[in-house]
Amino acid sequence: MSGEPTVRPAGIDELLERVRAGYPRIEARAAHEAARTGDALLVDIRYAALRERDGLIPGALVIERNELEWRLDPGGSHRVPEATGHDLRVVVICNEGYASSLAAASLHQLGLHRATDLVGGFQAWRAEGLPVEPAAG
Repeated sequence: MSGEPTVRPAGIDELLERVRAGYPRIEARAAHEAARTGDALLVDIRYAALRERDGLIPGALVIERNELEWRLDPGGSHRVPEATGHDLRVVVICNEGYASSLAAASLHQLGLHRATDLVGGFQAWRAEGLPVEPAAG
């Protein structure tokens, strides 16, 4: 044996707790108001089957999770036009508010210091009776 202490890897619950402690999360109604007033960009990272099943948040930018960092990096060559700077307030939305926490933490590592995620995800948005439209197709 090497004599080095054994470090137990963090489980997903511990990892979520750690990343969520690094930024303020946002509730559905507050996210709706921030988007309505132009103070936040809503970004839906749910995969296509969930969007088709449950619908879309009007005005939200759809960027699947595997493209998120490339599309929102303000200095990246593959960025979307909305990725205007590191001060952009991004609200990441997944289905239930778990994957979005990890995605928001990743955006923080890119310098998007105002990135956050929606507590409870799309399901919380819908449960609040906020606007949802059918997915095209």
